[in-house]
Amino acid sequence: MSEKTISDLRAALFDALQKVKDGSMDLDKARAVNELGKTLIDSAKVEVDYLRTTGGDESSFIASAAGASNLPDGITGRTVHRLK
Repeated sequence: MSEKTISDLRAALFDALQKVKDGSMDLDKARAVNELGKTLIDSAKVEVDYLRTTGGDESSFIASAAGASNLPDGITGRTVHRLK
């Protein structure tokens, strides 16, 4: 199974929302999806706090803001130097 990201969670939640709107998902299932989504978001918050505390900058669940798509043309990566 491939690792899931926050983007996958967002897509699943929007899919569930659409199913509730069109009547193909009942409210009990929607509530379960909602609770699972909240649990995953709380887990991501803990992960962000951990990264902040340890000085980490990578997360498998939350895509890096410094991904190649956010870099200017001609820039292929970045290096972060931290003083201890």
